[in-house]
Order: sequence, then structure tokens, then C-alpha cells
Amino acid sequence: MKKILTWLVLVVMVTGCQSTAESATPPTVRSPATVVSQEAVDGRTDRLVIDSPATGGPRSVWVLRPAAWKPGSTGWRALYLLHGCCASGGWDWLETGEVARLTAGLDAVVIVPEGGSMGWYADWRDGPAWETFHMTEVPRLVEPRYGVGTRRAIAGFSMGGHGAFDYAARHPGVFEAAASFSGVLDTRADAAGFRSFMADNGVDTEDLWGDPSAWPEHNPADLAGRLKDVRLYVSSGDGEPGPLDRGGGRTDATEAAIMRQNLNFARAAKKAGVKVTTDFYGNGTHTWPYWIRSFERALPLLLP
Repeated sequence: MKKILTWLVLVVMVTGCQSTAESATPPTVRSPATVVSQEAVDGRTDRLVIDSPATGGPRSVWVLRPAAWKPGSTGWRALYLLHGCCASGGWDWLETGEVARLTAGLDAVVIVPEGGSMGWYADWRDGPAWETFHMTEVPRLVEPRYGVGTRRAIAGFSMGGHGAFDYAARHPGVFEAAASFSGVLDTRADAAGFRSFMADNGVDTEDLWGDPSAWPEHNPADLAGRLKDVRLYVSSGDGEPGPLDRGGGRTDATEAAIMRQNLNFARAAKKAGVKVTTDFYGNGTHTWPYWIRSFERALPLLLP
């Protein structure tokens, strides 16, 4: 018997623009996402738990309020921060990334959502819909609660840098600035190596993005031309131990590969006529001290 599949059109409410992303699997009729709990982490930070139909369960979002924020205030800018892969999570930004210190003087609401240990900021072909969670469910629930207006920036490290540029490119008009710190900006630079890395972490790229022919739609280097109206910041090191590393050590192959990807992105952006502020700082590894420094350097571009 012939089956008819009805696809759900996803409307991104944050700007009234329709998302270019489509749900990868036939959706079922479910209740909309809801905030099921909110707790104060400290005097400035809240942790919200969202029951997310898109990802199939409860997901955490941390929100850091600006110093002058008060209930009922509106028009605040928003800064979204995305985390890296593997053992990382949103809390990593707060626990290790010094985000509270670095954003203490900003007039912006800082939103740090969970993205899955290997979520890759996409609606999986066979799996959770992280892009829908971040670009539809989180803004609809979090932004009105904290009085966010129409101005947004986004940044991330490693996998999160990939997500920041993907979201800015795939959702035009939503973000006015984006920053990537040691971000995965060209997955097709060494497709075989990337697929091997993903497999080692339990991910089949066929379940994530589908056939390799679909990768360009989720690859920042291929999407560079869509970022003409976004202020961009890109930083990475060459993998050699640098001034923020303790002692010597071996070459960091991960950061070295990411440097090559970042150079590819910079060339693609230049070819497309897209302006990018780059900080290719030479010696440096794929570690937090460099991302913290890059985040601090990027803040004037993200939130001028």
C-alpha cells in the first residue's frame, strides 16, 4: 500500500523569515516545546529545562542576564554561545569558558543552549532535530522571557564554530554577527578523515547529513557567500604548542587540521566578496585558553 509522507514546514519565528532547513524525518503530531523548569544558578544565571519535541526530550539552556536587566525590561540584544563536541556541553562555557566574567559588562542576554555531544547543529536525517531546537524552540520560549529584541549575535568553539556559521548562513537576517573559535569550517577538506572521526565517536554521517552530495548545504566553506551581511570573526592556531600551553608537548593534529579548514573558509569568503576578520595566531592548540582569548578579542565585533 502506497504511503504518503507529509512534511512539516518549519517557520522560524525569531525574525519572521522561513528557515531553509527541513525536518529530516516525517514528523509526528506533538505538543509544542515548553519550559518545564527554571532555577537560579547564581545571581545572574538561570538554567531552563525545555521539553523539546524536536530533540525528543528535556534539554538545558543557560541564560546570563545583563547587570541592568529587570523583569519586564525589553529590547535587549542576544548573544548565543554554542559548545563543542564529544564530552563538551553547554555548561562547559560557564564552568571553563569564563563566560560570566567576559560578559559581565555587556548589555546583552547571553543564551547557552545544549547541543548534544555529537549533535553538529543539524536536523538529522535519522535522529534529533537540533537546528529546529536552536532556531525555533529556544528563541520562541527564551527570548520573550528575557525581553530580547531583534538584534542577535552567535559564536562557538570547535563544533560550535561550525554551528554558529551554519546557522548564520542558513537563517539569513537572524544574526548580525558570528564568530568561530577553532571552528570546523570545511568538513569537505578531508571528507574521508572527517567521516572516520565521526565514526570513531559513534556517528554515521549518512544519519546526520545524508549522502556526501548534501554536505555543502551544511558546510560553512560552501555557504560563505550567504554571509555577506554578517560581521564575521574567525580564529585558530596551527597546532604547535604556544604561549598559553603549559610546557612543551606534541603537535595538536586536530588544531592543525582545523587551521587548514579555516584557511579554506577565508579563501572561499574572499572569493565570494565576504569580509572576514581573521586571527590566525600561529602557535596554539585546540584548548580552552585560546578560545577564551579569542572570545574576548571577538566581543567588540559581536556586540559593538
